[in-house]
Amino acid sequence: MTKPPINLPLHKSVTARISDISQPRGGYLNPKALEAVCLGDGIETLFPDENVHANIVGMAVDYLTRFMTGSSLEDAFKISILGAEKAQQLSNAEELLRKVTGIDYESIVCACKLVGYDSVHRAGMAYFRPVDDIVADEQTAKNIAEMVKRSMSFFDVVGEKTLDGFDLKGAYTDYVSAGDGDFLTKDTLWDFKVSKSKPAVRDTLQLLMYWQMGLRSIHAEFSDVEKLGIFNPRLNTMYTIKTELIDSFVIDEVCDKVIGYGF
Repeated sequence: MTKPPINLPLHKSVTARISDISQPRGGYLNPKALEAVCLGDGIETLFPDENVHANIVGMAVDYLTRFMTGSSLEDAFKISILGAEKAQQLSNAEELLRKVTGIDYESIVCACKLVGYDSVHRAGMAYFRPVDDIVADEQTAKNIAEMVKRSMSFFDVVGEKTLDGFDLKGAYTDYVSAGDGDFLTKDTLWDFKVSKSKPAVRDTLQLLMYWQMGLRSIHAEFSDVEKLGIFNPRLNTMYTIKTELIDSFVIDEVCDKVIGYGF
């Protein structure tokens, strides 16, 4: 493994590493290269305003989707629980977890509070805000419920998940030492986004990194990946590209300069 330059901050998450990178024009993987397929009603049928942070909404949709598609609550919210342990608020998190039973209003309110603990695990106590301050209003909860329903319908279209909430053990480097992905189906790596915008270059780079790190990880399921995809339940649109269409030079560049494998 090549050593990073002396001034490079070490031990970053995938997303933090992406923030360090100045990508070429159009990105390493141009979002325009992804094929877009709309699955039904999109942003126009959701409430325009939400009263909790977009990151909270995104994680709530992600984790509730994991739960509603067969994962245990403990597995679906495992990062939240780890964060609560570090914040010394495990009992409160466990009480919130018991109240998550589906996508009814109380479940969603509790899910949003729970994912507030994620920041402790991912970034430390300096970024933690009291979860009692996170109270999703009715419109926000209805949006989350609808996006979870759309996500469940999405899996009816693309097939059952084979892996979710996976880490990348076995693939970390001096450049990237943390990161967890969203979903794998039989032949596709999926990342979920709830942005009001179409995929951006940081999103496609994240996919590339997850794919290449996944191939080097402990998860054998990555050997079957033939496509990379983003699903946005807010837009109700999926964006995909076949891995065979991705330039090998781009893959090598990302592996070397972004992830840090070296050649």
